[in-house]
Amino acid sequence: MKRNKLPQFVGRLITAIVVLGITAFFTPGFGTSSIWVVALAVLLLTAFDFAISTFTSLFAHPIVKGIIGFVLCSITLYVVQYIVTGYGISWISALLGALVYAIVDYMLPAEEESSHTHMHHATI
Repeated sequence: MKRNKLPQFVGRLITAIVVLGITAFFTPGFGTSSIWVVALAVLLLTAFDFAISTFTSLFAHPIVKGIIGFVLCSITLYVVQYIVTGYGISWISALLGALVYAIVDYMLPAEEESSHTHMHHATI
């Protein structure tokens, strides 16, 4: 039986918006002007993550995936400020933000895709 992926995608997108909002709140030097700015930032973060994972083999090894994921998350959090008006972050805050993002994302329960696999909430 084929499931509709749209509700799952929307749920993951909303979760990512909440996680990034919490990250911005708890990270000094990381500011957003509205929920719409956070939503736009999440869409850009998702697009960057998709492009990186699609066109590179950086996430092939599980141990390297965590380190590279953290570095790419930091870089992406920093770069998005040049694209989205109302979003600002320093490079130190981008490092802290990537750490907070990972902690908040880790604490949220994972969605089950099947009885054997779990999917990560966030797009980063």
